[in-house]
Amino acid sequence: MIDTWLGEIGRGIERAMYFGSRGFNDSGTSGITPTYFSYNVTKWEKTKAINTNGHPFVRAKQFTLNLFPLFLEGPVRMMKTLDSDEAKLVYDRVSSSQLRDNDLKMYLISASLKGQSLDTGREMAFAPGWLENNSVWLHMSYKFYLEMLRHEMFEAFFEEITSGGMLPFMDPQVYGRSLMECSSFIASSSFEDPAIRGRGFLARLSGSTAEFLSMWILIMIGPHPFYIDKTTNLVQMQLVPALPRWLFAEQADDQKPVIRFKLFGSIEVTYVHDRGDEDLYRTLPSRYVVGLRDGSTFKVEGPSISNDLADKIRRVAFVASIDVYFEH
Repeated sequence: MIDTWLGEIGRGIERAMYFGSRGFNDSGTSGITPTYFSYNVTKWEKTKAINTNGHPFVRAKQFTLNLFPLFLEGPVRMMKTLDSDEAKLVYDRVSSSQLRDNDLKMYLISASLKGQSLDTGREMAFAPGWLENNSVWLHMSYKFYLEMLRHEMFEAFFEEITSGGMLPFMDPQVYGRSLMECSSFIASSSFEDPAIRGRGFLARLSGSTAEFLSMWILIMIGPHPFYIDKTTNLVQMQLVPALPRWLFAEQADDQKPVIRFKLFGSIEVTYVHDRGDEDLYRTLPSRYVVGLRDGSTFKVEGPSISNDLADKIRRVAFVASIDVYFEH
C-alpha cells in the first residue's frame, strides 16, 4: 500500500513538473518545481441538495488548471527528499532563476507577481518587493541555505552567506538594524524606493532563528555527533564540523589557529587546525583531549570518542572541555 502511495506521489510530482510555473518573463521551462496551482470548475451538475441558506450543491465534472509564478518554498521542500546530486541541480536552477535577487545576492519568497489576478490572495495587496510580494523572507531563504548544508554544498553555501545572504555578513547600514536581530522580511530590489531596498522589517524571533541554529549545529558539530558503533552496539561520539579555513582565529606565538564554542551550553570545545590552508569540510579529527570537571584529562587517539567518555559528554555535568585536533 505504501509503495502504491509513493508511486502516486511520484507521478504527481512528474505532472507538476510537466505543467511547471508561469508568470512574468517565465516560460515555464526553468525545471524548478512549482509550489502552487489553482483550479476553476468549468463543468458541473446539480445534486438537487441545498445547504441551510438555500444554495444548491453541485458535483464538479471538469476543472481548468491555473499556473502561478515560481515560489521558493516548492524547491526548498523538494530538496529535503532528494539525494545530493539532485539537490545540487535544484540549487543551480534556483540560483539562476527569478528567485534570486542578484543585486542583494539573496533569495526571494517568490518571483515577480506582475500580472497575477487578485484572486491569487493577499500578497497582491502589497507593492512588489514588500512583505509577501517578491520580497526576501529570511525564514524561507534560511531554509534554502540549510538544505544546501544538509547536501554538503559547502563551497556554494559559504559563498552565498558571505556575499550578503545571511545576517552576520550583511551591511548593517543597508539592513537598518542590528545584525543580531532577524527580520520577518527584507525589501527586495523590486521595491520602488531605492533607499528601502535591503532593509529589514518586522523584527522577530521565529523560524529564521531556528534555521540558523540548525545551520550552526551542522557547521560546528556535524550531523551525527553521537552514533551507535556497529561492532559493539555502544554509543560513540565524533565531532566532524564543516568549517572553512578563514573562520579559524590566528594565535600568537606560532600557535595553531583555533575556533571555540560551547557544546550543550556548558562544555568548552576548541578545534585546533593543523592542516595548513585546508578547509575542514567533514574532515575527521586526529585526536581529542577531554577534560573532566574533577581536573583529570583523557587523551583519545583517532576520530571517535569511545563509550565511557561519550556517555559522560552526553550527561554534560562531568565534562569541562574537549580539545579536538585536526592534523596531517
